[in-house]
Order: sequence, then structure tokens, then C-alpha cells
Amino acid sequence: MDVTVVGSGPNGLAAAVICARAGLKVQVIEAQPTLGGGARTAADSTFPSVFHDVCSAVHPLALASPFLAEFDLRARGVTLAVPEIAYANPLPGRPAAVAYRDLTRTCAELEDGASWRRLLGPLVRDAAAVKDFMLGDKRSVPRPLGPALRLGVRMLAQGTPAWRSLVGEDARALFTGVAAHAISRLPSLVSAGAGLMLATLAHSVGWPIPLGGSQAIADALIADLRAHGGELTAGVEVTEPPGGVAVFDTAPTALLPIYGGALPSRYAKALRRYRFGAGAAKVDFVLSDEIPWSDPRLLKAPTLHLGGTREQMAQAEADVTAGRHAQWPMVLAACPHVADPGRIDADGRRPFWTYAHVPSGSNVDATEAVTRVVERFAPGFRDVVVAVRPVPASRMTDHNANYVGGDITLGTGSVWRAIAGPIPRLNPWCTPVPKVYLCSAATPPGPGVHGMAGYYAARTLLRREFGITEMPKLTP
Repeated sequence: MDVTVVGSGPNGLAAAVICARAGLKVQVIEAQPTLGGGARTAADSTFPSVFHDVCSAVHPLALASPFLAEFDLRARGVTLAVPEIAYANPLPGRPAAVAYRDLTRTCAELEDGASWRRLLGPLVRDAAAVKDFMLGDKRSVPRPLGPALRLGVRMLAQGTPAWRSLVGEDARALFTGVAAHAISRLPSLVSAGAGLMLATLAHSVGWPIPLGGSQAIADALIADLRAHGGELTAGVEVTEPPGGVAVFDTAPTALLPIYGGALPSRYAKALRRYRFGAGAAKVDFVLSDEIPWSDPRLLKAPTLHLGGTREQMAQAEADVTAGRHAQWPMVLAACPHVADPGRIDADGRRPFWTYAHVPSGSNVDATEAVTRVVERFAPGFRDVVVAVRPVPASRMTDHNANYVGGDITLGTGSVWRAIAGPIPRLNPWCTPVPKVYLCSAATPPGPGVHGMAGYYAARTLLRREFGITEMPKLTP
């Protein structure tokens, strides 16, 4: 075997597809019984006709990713439904703040829409350049330079105490909710970068939902890999160094038990000191009917940020990063059936996907905390819940070993780590062990279903190990 990819998340599958298309013999080994990593969909244990997304449910980066654009999901039968509302932020005692796909409509419904337009308008106009920079390898000089500079200025404005430059309680909450995807203290440069990227995509390409669930993206990659001779094995944990070239779509610390004494001492020490961030506790609900939101516009919002006001979200994230459970935790939620009615079964049941931000390694069942948060904005929510499947942060590794302590961002909660990689190196996809590479979300460009970390790792190993300097075509 020329290349062994350990882990079958979107990045691992991207690396495998590229190597297989380059003419190499490739195998993917996955410890879980099903393939797909963070892009999996599974039947509910109580109502098997209802399907939950195991990790991510909404995929702004699937439309933004250069790798997936060339791979052409649409031509492979994957439909990415783009809803009218990208995301919404309910607010206590007042109408929700709503981010529409249409920037003008969004501004029209905010207290100070001009403030929102000043922040995002220039980035939306240069959305392609912003996307290329944020999903780039962080080692190439951006061309053109202007959009990257405008992005940097706004990161400083929204990632420091100067973030009050955004006017209006609703606009501030709307941006803070999307920035909280980074699971970081607020404000911070990493949360500002995530928020600006995701908000720009909301008003340019939208926030799509794959029809049938996230598994559709993984299945398209798997089908292409098999068509080019790749082999896939699920339910097998890698405990010894694979032969040939190895690419790990795993947390960096997974190298420690596999390579042991073969790791240079300084690198091994750095891996042992690697720190993961705060956690996410997942709660999958099955609902019998629509959620009774106080603001009826939310019935058309597939993605919801349920943290309340900017001040409430900042306090909750401060508590979590300090190791305390927040009284009102930041909750991210998704109703995929809003964009994909096929997710509603014959009896009207539908999935409701949620994460609550909690301290790393928390073993607390977040069901009641999430339910209380939803009830703040939708009194009577409890009455439509017919089944619940909680996964505490401490158990997140049961269905994805990368999520140590529940950290679904793999320890990428700083700008330095986003640029330098998990262990600072000129090429963050390489390791000091010959023929061993990393391609997980711990490497640039970071978390998300985009496949770009796999793309950069494959590009590196093709050149270094096989002398292949031209990337293979990815079109069907």
C-alpha cells in the first residue's frame, strides 16, 4: 500500500481521493463502525425513521471550499439546499435578530442596519477573496491583498474590547452568536475570524444543508475513492505504525501511542503538552411538531444561536473557558428539516440538533440545560419533545476519537495555532517522523467540512514522497 489514511473524516477522505486519483494505492482505516468522521448521519435509537447528524449539520464551507468546488458535489448527486435564512439569534423580550441570505434584507430588519453593512458589506463584495484567504494554507501571500487587509482590520475591531463599534443590541448579538462557533472566549481574534468568515458566507453563498444529512458529503467522497481503487476499512483502530506513507486525520496526540519512541523527544514533549479547548455536549432531540418560537420568523431558520444577548454569551463563554458550567450556556441548534423536508418522517417527527458549550471533559448530561435555554425563546418546547439522546462532552470521543474532552475544534482556539499548526512547523502537515503526515482540523485552515487540510497534506506528500508536482483533476 502506498498511502494509508487513518480516520475517515472529510479531510482524510479528501487526502485519500487526491492520492488515489494520482495513481497511488490508498487505504483508509477508521476506528468507528461507520465512515465519515464529522460528516456522518445516523438513525435515532428510539425512532429509526428520524436521522441525526452525528457532528455537523449545516455546512457553509461546503460551498466555499475550493476542493469541494472542483470535486463538484452537485454533479455527484449531492444537493446542498440553501435556505432564505442563514442563521438567527433569538433575544429575550424582543424580536430575534435574523441573518438572511440577502444582506439588504438583514440590514433592513436590524436597529442599525448601516452598522451591519459597514462591517460586512465590503467583505461580502470580496467574498471570493475572503474565502480564498481564510481557507488558504496561511503560507501564501494573498492576492489581491486588499480583502485580507479589510478582514484583518475587522478582526481587530470585533476580536478586542473595541467590538462595541458594532451598533445595536440585535446586531451585536447576531455577530456574537456566529462568532461563538469558535468555542472561545469573547471577544477574541479567533472568534472574530470565525464570525467574519461565517457571516460573509451567509450573505454570499448561504449556509447550505445537504439533503438527507451530512453523510451525503462523506458518501460522495467514499464513492469516488472506491471508483479509483481505494480501500476502506471501518471498525479497526490503528495501534501500530502503518506501512508506506501515513496520513492521520486525527488529533495530533494520537501519534503518541502509535509511534512512541520513534518520535523525536522534543516533538513528543510538545504533543504531551498539547492542550484542547472547551467542550461541546451534544443533545439530539426528536420532535413531534414545530418548535413554538415566540418569534414566528424562526420557523424558517434552520440554524439558531441560543445564547441571548452579546453580554450573556460573553459571560457564558467566559465561564466555560474558566472551567465552570454556565447558568445559561451557549447553545447552537439546527432544524435541518426547514431546508430538507425529507427529514420529517411519515408520522411528522423531525430531528432537532443541539450543542451546549461546557467545560472540557464535562460529564454532565446537558438535556435539561438545553431544554431550559430553548424554553426561554419557545415556551412549550418540552411538549413537542418525544425522544432525547444526550452525549456529554466526556463521551464525545465515543463517536469521534478526535473530540478530546468534547473539543470539536481540536484545540484550534488561537490565531497562532490556526496559522502555525498544532506544533509550530514551516509545513504544519508534516511531522518529524519520515513518511508521516497530519491532515485533521488541527492543521490549517482549521475546523469545518471543507477538505482543505486534506488537500494541503496530499499536495505536500505527493511532492515529497512521490515526486508528483501536478495535482490530479477532481471533476467527476
